[in-house]
Amino acid sequence: MNQEPYRLRVLHSISEVDERSWDELSGPEAGPFLKHAFLDTLEKAGCVGGNTGWQAAHLLVENTQSELIGAMPLYLKQHSYGEFVFDWAWAQAYEQNNLPYYPKALSAIPFTPVRGPRLLISSKVDKEVMRQILVAGLKTLVSQNKLSSAHILFPEGDELTELKKQGFMLRDSVQFHWNNQGYQDFEQFLAALTMKRRKNIRRERAEVARNQLTYRHIAGANATPEDWSFFYRCYKNTYLEHHSSPYLTEECFQLLGRVMPENFHLIIACREERPIASSLLVIDQLTSKAYGRYWGATEYLPCLHFELAYYQAIEYCIKEDIQLFEGGAQGEHKMARGFLPTTIQSAHWIADPGFSNAVKRFLEREHEGMAAYVDELEQHIPLKSTKVLP
Repeated sequence: MNQEPYRLRVLHSISEVDERSWDELSGPEAGPFLKHAFLDTLEKAGCVGGNTGWQAAHLLVENTQSELIGAMPLYLKQHSYGEFVFDWAWAQAYEQNNLPYYPKALSAIPFTPVRGPRLLISSKVDKEVMRQILVAGLKTLVSQNKLSSAHILFPEGDELTELKKQGFMLRDSVQFHWNNQGYQDFEQFLAALTMKRRKNIRRERAEVARNQLTYRHIAGANATPEDWSFFYRCYKNTYLEHHSSPYLTEECFQLLGRVMPENFHLIIACREERPIASSLLVIDQLTSKAYGRYWGATEYLPCLHFELAYYQAIEYCIKEDIQLFEGGAQGEHKMARGFLPTTIQSAHWIADPGFSNAVKRFLEREHEGMAAYVDELEQHIPLKSTKVLP
């Protein structure tokens, strides 16, 4: 492999690398979740690091002039929470054989199941060579530290080629995405749906409308600390209702609202001017994408979740000419609201050869099952046609 001299370095906090250097490396098209400001805020607010089970171990490649030429967002994980790709059964198999599965190496955006680059490469170097260096460096880190495995969640398609070449096994996941087919308004979107889906959405919106709610759409730049505080109450309630604890803190949301306001959009539902529910979109204007992240309410109203997290968000995307709205992980119920199934992949490298072979067989069976599942989902596509409107 022809290459210039370089050195690999592991950072235990992204604050140890210059913000401009990191953001230039990832590039504006990498999206908001790979911004230095986003990852740094997770660390500063204590959502990763400390006793969270997420230890930052970002992998950097520098040339002889100490210039950053490659990087990988990386964490050492003591559990598998907050990943949206489930490997608990693998951990259990290790445990049954008296072997430690944790810590493991994980390249991902914490608590964020979105596809994006994981191998960040300077425009000054050969991309193919740098991909080889980063992936080989990750495997070396796993071996030297006697870790069980390395996992790269939701990388870009062209990165998967190099990962597969270096022995990573691919795993399928299904998400549900809404595509803007040139809709002029919500009614035109409804007209594109099958009659059953159209009637269902009209019924759900009418159910919510009986409560005479109003909706505030707040651009991140205009959101006040009070808006973020109310949103956090809603977000926290969602976790409490599921007998769980929230991954993110109020401090995290308040900080994100200050350091990258252009990437956030709050929607707040009010009854008689009193806020009762909220949802959050992360916006990437450059790539024309919106990501539905969190929602919650301080009181229950039938169908309010669908109105706030889906229909208000779709109206916003149509108004702002946003082309893709990713609704987050899982959720077949999203199909009834106009979302389409999309297969994305993650990559996994298991250090132990015996376990690697067992996982490979498992993934082969799972791949067949996932393909059949997607085929079944596609029998229930909510659109009359997937052709783009003129």
